[in-house]
Amino acid sequence: MLKSVSNPSAGSRILRSVRKARAYARGQNTEGFIVHVPDEVDVRAIRERMHLTQAAFALRFGFTAAAVRDWEQHRRKPEKAARVLLRVIDRHPEAVLDALGVS
Repeated sequence: MLKSVSNPSAGSRILRSVRKARAYARGQNTEGFIVHVPDEVDVRAIRERMHLTQAAFALRFGFTAAAVRDWEQHRRKPEKAARVLLRVIDRHPEAVLDALGVS
């Protein structure tokens, strides 16, 4: 007869992790979760990979052309939220465009 090997502590840990993740997603609990926002974002490289001018990039993603220019010339650093958005634009531009309702 085969014995069922069960590890309740592993199952409990999994359920606890799922509950924490769900609470985090709802904004209820951030304990134990660390979001790593990059300190530097190469705006020019992101824009050039998309084959867009500064003006077109700004228009497409809701930035001002002046902000894009200043970021690229290192006169200003994108705020934390902008760096997160730029990272998503770099990795999944279609998701951002979809969220913005751009077809």
